[in-house]
Amino acid sequence: MIRKLVLSAVLLLMVTKSYSKDYLITDFGAETGKLCTKSIQKAVDECFAAGGGRVVIPAGTFITGPVILKSNICVYLESGAILKGSENIDDYRMGETRRGIFFCEDACNISISGDGTIDASGSSFYDFSQNHGSPDFDRSLTRQKENYMKDGTFFTDGPVKRISMPGMSIVFFHCTKVTLSGITVKDTPIWAIRFGYCEDVLIDGITIRNNVLIPNSDGIHCTASRNIRISDCDIVAGDDAIVMTGFDKNENIPDYSMKEQGEKKYGNKSIYAENMSVTNCQLRSSSAGIRIGYGQHPIRRCIFSNITIYDSNRGIGIFAHDTTDIEDLIFDNIIIDTRLYNGHWWGHGEPIHLSCVSRFPKHEAGQIKNVKFSNITATGEQGILVFGKDKSRIENISFSNVSLHIRKGRETSGYGGNFDLRPAAERPMQIFEHDIPGIFAQYVSNLTINGFDLTWDPALPEFFTNALEINNFDSVQINNLNGGYAPNSKDSNDIRLSDGRGFRIINSTSRGKDPVISKNKVVN
Repeated sequence: MIRKLVLSAVLLLMVTKSYSKDYLITDFGAETGKLCTKSIQKAVDECFAAGGGRVVIPAGTFITGPVILKSNICVYLESGAILKGSENIDDYRMGETRRGIFFCEDACNISISGDGTIDASGSSFYDFSQNHGSPDFDRSLTRQKENYMKDGTFFTDGPVKRISMPGMSIVFFHCTKVTLSGITVKDTPIWAIRFGYCEDVLIDGITIRNNVLIPNSDGIHCTASRNIRISDCDIVAGDDAIVMTGFDKNENIPDYSMKEQGEKKYGNKSIYAENMSVTNCQLRSSSAGIRIGYGQHPIRRCIFSNITIYDSNRGIGIFAHDTTDIEDLIFDNIIIDTRLYNGHWWGHGEPIHLSCVSRFPKHEAGQIKNVKFSNITATGEQGILVFGKDKSRIENISFSNVSLHIRKGRETSGYGGNFDLRPAAERPMQIFEHDIPGIFAQYVSNLTINGFDLTWDPALPEFFTNALEINNFDSVQINNLNGGYAPNSKDSNDIRLSDGRGFRIINSTSRGKDPVISKNKVVN
């Protein structure tokens, strides 16, 4: 609390010093309950022309379409201020493009702060009586076959059908020194906040309240950006809550170009998406609470600590599904609670998921390297997944002081017993039948498990199996495993190993005895 008060005071001092003159939007013709886009833009433009200051939104509800922000502008929402997105899709058109509420490109020293609310009216652009999306997998490969997401079923967990859509609600491209603090953002129709190719970003004490049934309504999504600090945020998202990706503006090609970055004055000039620090946050997501990966730029140097992830489809997801690597990540002191969602969401209730699976045909995925998980308390309806491939191995992964309880949930029979690796270029790698151990790992080098407590619900189906299943490995060390095979498993081996070398286990028990270990083609 003391830290937060000090940080808030510093932010207020910075805002007061940097933005000395106020531009009240009502002085430029804005009226409560009416469309005020032009008035707000005029206030921004005059503020910018004068060298910068605060554009103040007073108490009341002001309707808006897209507003273009510029350097040295602080948008300040007073207590009781509601900046409400128009429910008319035509109000978001800017030439051939639809924007959201705020858009800023190639600018420096911008902030949005205060105690007010940005309500993007996202639910207005969806039909809540119909499903969104169609199968992007082969049902015949799942455990449930044609009963898996059966045609004609309405999925109560969403996602719901999109009718039309404004752009992302708050967008910064190629910006340097951006601060968001204090505000509430709610009901966005797609990503709430995006930072693309940005540098030096501070996000403190904001709240995001999106509709968990709306697809792609991410919380904070950072693409090819660097030097990002996120703290004391409370996020509910209808997709990933906090995201670091390496996306180029064109997400659907396997390579990236530095040309656009070189043409801009501000923003990230490196090839890396890097240096993200996230702490003291609460997250809920219909996909992943924390997602690292996808995108053409390599990702590195991220740390996440003191975080609660609850009622989410996935906890932590790390995805090397492009050709570049992801490395040097730390996750510490995190509580995770996940469940299986029905409907066309990616994820299967995994508390922790790492995968290297290409989303581009004829391209190999990159690698995941140097990742540490420590002091993790997790409850979920699936195990932990570490899924490498022969040419995209996962290296130097450690789990230290991890507790996992696997429970039976509402959707276990209808959806359980499958791995979900989407997006994947190969159809058989998208969703497919697989038994569920406490930890499954394959094509992994230097895996260390030091303190792993595993418990199971007594009524789980028999496809829940071993405590650990590890295949195609090079060097696995286990210390202080406490747990064994699932109560209804047909396989009574606590640990199942195949096709590997360098296995060592010490100080471990299962049901008060030494673990039962099955080895096939394992060389010590």
